[in-house]
Amino acid sequence: MSAPSHAPSPEFVLTYRAMMLDGLSREVDKTKNVIAAVPDAKRDYRHDPNGRTAWDLAWHLASSDVHFLDGIADLKFNMTPTDDKPKTIAELVEWYDRNMARAAGRVRAMSAEQLSTPIEFFGVFNLPAVFYLQFMNNHSIHHRGELATYLRPMGSKVPQIYGGSFDEPLQPPATNAA
Repeated sequence: MSAPSHAPSPEFVLTYRAMMLDGLSREVDKTKNVIAAVPDAKRDYRHDPNGRTAWDLAWHLASSDVHFLDGIADLKFNMTPTDDKPKTIAELVEWYDRNMARAAGRVRAMSAEQLSTPIEFFGVFNLPAVFYLQFMNNHSIHHRGELATYLRPMGSKVPQIYGGSFDEPLQPPATNAA
């Protein structure tokens, strides 16, 4: 009898990746809506002298998501700054949309063996690559929520995230009356 393996099975990592990338595609849309709500004229807003500006937080959110996916695909995390940093909120939303699709495609193309490969994360974690999808998702949700709290003080509206907001109430589905 062989020793039990604690490594996730190939079937598990492929299923987990599919589930996480499916969920992340919906999260990306929510994140784009929150970033798009940041007014360019107030992008230097910060809630506290020690807090990040809205622009810095939006850029951190967008670029970290892309760096996480690229790190998973590269089987090595390298959070070096990108050379193509956008200049406006609209450019940032477009950059995020384009680069998330590209980076998610790279993760989607990985084999079960690659997804099971442990990756060192700056001395903090050493997990199979596929498990960083959940870590990335949690990181993204955290900073998206933080950025959403900046919106009203900047004079903007808070978009729907997981349901209606005061500014975008949830609308009941239309009925087909015959």
